[in-house]
Amino acid sequence: MQNNIDSIIFDLDGTLWDAADTVAKAWKAAKEQVDFEIQDITPEIIRSIAGTQHNLIFPMLFPHLSPEQQKELMEVSGKEEMAHIKKYGGQLYDGLEETLQYLHPRYKLFIVSNCQDGYIEAFLEHHNLQTYFRDHECSGRTGDPKDVNMKAIISRNNLESPVYVGDTQGDADAAAKAAVPFIYARYGYREVEQYEHSLEQISELTTIF
Repeated sequence: MQNNIDSIIFDLDGTLWDAADTVAKAWKAAKEQVDFEIQDITPEIIRSIAGTQHNLIFPMLFPHLSPEQQKELMEVSGKEEMAHIKKYGGQLYDGLEETLQYLHPRYKLFIVSNCQDGYIEAFLEHHNLQTYFRDHECSGRTGDPKDVNMKAIISRNNLESPVYVGDTQGDADAAAKAAVPFIYARYGYREVEQYEHSLEQISELTTIF
């Protein structure tokens, strides 16, 4: 790793926490509110699609639904997901807050995720982690892919030498497009082929920086 890193940008799901159980419960509640059939959405399915741009999930999982039904489902499930996340939160990875406490005085910290608008805020508020992060961005707010949102964070915060920490090949690809070194959270959801460094647990960031 470079020794002149000035900032760390994090993915959220599979990197900072695992909220799949909570989100699956939200989907169960959403299923009961629509008048068309959809399959059960399990925590395993949630983990398998994590990192996918939010609006692209619905045609992927529900190709049998009409565009109008997909839109309705996106609205209903989004509302339930936000309510559940705000109430129940998710499972923070072991050592997360202690790691953030170590990194915060030394580096500028950010979050870039492909989640829906408000999801990052709900994560921060439920677990009271707002103080550690200077800024965040998501595809649900901008409609842009992760690499574009990463570049936006870099530009508006005048970052000179950031790294990106994520757990999927999509994260690695986005970091490459944004010309940002990628650190692979191996403990997360999926396999990644190329990376600058890998982590068996989030707390290892305190030993490489």
